[in-house]
Amino acid sequence: MSIFSKIKQTLHLMKEIDLDALGKLSQKVDLSEIMKTVGELDDRQLAGLMKMLKHKGGKKGQHKLPPIDGDFYDMALKLTPEQRELQIKVRNFMEDEIKPIANEYWNKAEFPFQIIPKMAELNICGLTYKGYGTPDETYVMEGIIAMELARVDVSISTFFGVHSGLAMGSIYICGSEEQKQEWLPKMAKIELIGAFGLTEPEVGSAVAGGLGTTCRQEGDEWVLNGQKKWIGNATFADVTIIWARDEASDQVKGFLVRKGNPGFQAEKIENKMALRTVQNALITMTDCRIPESDRLQKCDSFKDTAKVLQMTRAGVAWQAVGCARGAYEAALKYTKKREQFGKPIASYQLVQNHLVEMVSNLTAMQTLCFRLSELQDEGLLTDEHASLAKVFCSMRTRDVVSQAREVMGGNGILLEYDVARFVADAEAIYSYEGTKEINSLIVGRAITGYSAFV
Repeated sequence: MSIFSKIKQTLHLMKEIDLDALGKLSQKVDLSEIMKTVGELDDRQLAGLMKMLKHKGGKKGQHKLPPIDGDFYDMALKLTPEQRELQIKVRNFMEDEIKPIANEYWNKAEFPFQIIPKMAELNICGLTYKGYGTPDETYVMEGIIAMELARVDVSISTFFGVHSGLAMGSIYICGSEEQKQEWLPKMAKIELIGAFGLTEPEVGSAVAGGLGTTCRQEGDEWVLNGQKKWIGNATFADVTIIWARDEASDQVKGFLVRKGNPGFQAEKIENKMALRTVQNALITMTDCRIPESDRLQKCDSFKDTAKVLQMTRAGVAWQAVGCARGAYEAALKYTKKREQFGKPIASYQLVQNHLVEMVSNLTAMQTLCFRLSELQDEGLLTDEHASLAKVFCSMRTRDVVSQAREVMGGNGILLEYDVARFVADAEAIYSYEGTKEINSLIVGRAITGYSAFV
């Protein structure tokens, strides 16, 4: 290698050097002498110098680190530019508006109502529905949005999922055209907020086998009696979808119960360890009268209710991805800054092993959910597809958040580091929208041909 080639190669590498620092250096040493010395180096010596320069002298804190990003397989590249723009828009909203207040409201178990107008500006409610002021986007994009919301705050993601998925979805799938026109446009703008009442104090996984809440028709009205439990948004919702068993036919019917309806009482559930920002309620209905016009006209049995649950179960799987991603990225960031024995703990083998297991689970979850949503877009989604995603992602999320807390040591149990909130909220994801056991039996029935349900 000629002296000119050596100097040229070295100068090319020195582009990364701080020019201000180089100027100060020239005041102390003769740079021409340095360049002459460089020209006299052999290949091995030059390689060593280049390596040293590449690492900027090995100075502490100057090592160039890769970005904090849980999308290890670059799934975002499969989005269109418009979809990617929407993803970034939602991420910026969550980072700017929600992240600074997430721990405060979670700790107080209160909901930040002030964020609703800004969330409405995102125009993401009823994302996959056609018409009624909704965006008419893909299920893949809906999943990405669910992930982005949960990546910062699972509670806000749950508020959104109940309103946009379960409540709006019930009207979209089971409502008459008149009911859709009345509710969906305003719900799309979050001018009206919805809740979804299916689970009961004594009936959780067994809802398909019979609800305790009953309804009976009296002329042009229906009379509802019973209780619902764990109903998100119900303490302040403008409309709550209530599912009840018809005393006459023993079939499930759905109702639009408006805010302030006599005989309808929603009491906030206190002392939760998960999703504390979500306002869950115990609903009691005592001779609650609903006009026939507010009965969901296209719901004749639990099979219709199940259509709503199938559609939204994929969103819960994506929510699990978001929870895991938020915990992983927080833990990764922490390990790069936290130092023990003179260097970042991210440089230690055991910590890297935890991080690799975390990103492996996260990547598997993301790719599974992406294909799940593709199946949904293609009209090929089945109950077992949705159930497999829900059961796998909720289990793996538990693993990821647990390891995130572990690599953070004692700081992992402090809210200020965020991971403690993800650890707690993962427990709710594990249970709602079908438990591990129920979803496992749905998949088991599909792959064996035998039903293990009682």
